Amino acid sequence: MSEAEILFDTRGPAGFVTLNRPKALNAVTRNMVGLLHAKLIEWANDPAVERVVIRAAGEKAFSAGGDVRQLYDWGQAGDPAIRDFYREEYRLNTFIKRYKKPYIALIDGIVMGGGVGVSFHGSHRVGGSRLMFAMPETGIGLFPDVGGTYFLPRLPHRIGTWLALTGARLGQADALWCGLITEAVDSTDFEALETALVEDSEPGQALTTHAAGPDGATLPGLAETIERCFAGETVETILAALDADGGEWAAKQAAIIRAKSPTSLKIALRQMREGAKADFEECMKIEFRIVSRVIEGHEFFEGVRAVIIDKDNAPKWRPATLDAVSDADIDAYFARLPDELDLSHLERL
Repeated sequence: MSEAEILFDTRGPAGFVTLNRPKALNAVTRNMVGLLHAKLIEWANDPAVERVVIRAAGEKAFSAGGDVRQLYDWGQAGDPAIRDFYREEYRLNTFIKRYKKPYIALIDGIVMGGGVGVSFHGSHRVGGSRLMFAMPETGIGLFPDVGGTYFLPRLPHRIGTWLALTGARLGQADALWCGLITEAVDSTDFEALETALVEDSEPGQALTTHAAGPDGATLPGLAETIERCFAGETVETILAALDADGGEWAAKQAAIIRAKSPTSLKIALRQMREGAKADFEECMKIEFRIVSRVIEGHEFFEGVRAVIIDKDNAPKWRPATLDAVSDADIDAYFARLPDELDLSHLERL
């Protein structure tokens, strides 16, 4: 019998969730989404469970994202399960954001995409010393979803726009500096922290006791350049600013952006603009509008083919250039749907 993909147990006042696909870097499946949502509803209504702690098996990854290969296969087969997955995932993300009990994510190793969605919207985001955060979706013809529309534009110095367009990776010190994580704890201290989260009367007390002050943040030295270069209203003006900067770092960012899907880049930048003005639930509705169109198109499946299936890392984007992607093209991704994402009654499945 194969092991369960996600595990649940209670210890004292704490309900523990364990993502349990370490060989697949704990990629989030539709089954995991459904089971987690159901358990969170149960615990929300159980007075014996005062807090929720979510963690992951293995040392490499908290979660490297959604199960992209499964999504690719569904899309290639025209299976409506692909859209159902996103609907259920975004509803779960919103339920976590609304959760009335402390929701403490112990995040170590790689955390991307769908892994961000099940960890970053609760009350406490605890990053371990092996943390590696990224939202690399523009590299596979997708866009930074699972709430990225909301939390990325709220990072200081336009860091969220930089992350969305480049897929840049941040470690523990930089993630703490820009507010992606709320606490930093040494990876070797996670087990003791879990015990304290069971024994201490308040989660804050346990987190304060085990908090670390990591060194080595690079963002303080880059913040001014990021804010200046990523202030542009279009991807083209951002690239022009990076080119004009003349520095090695800026040149590298420009080269990275130019390799991404032009359509995804323009979607992501529009997300940053729209998301800065919207509440969380509206952001999730925006993301469902976008993804409903993305899965009917070319870019996502070509990106997954190039990066994950054939691994030639040579996607053939359509359109291949930024100037071939019009404002009207992007407007169509953001247009309202006949069946909008329904975020009512999330306490029921």
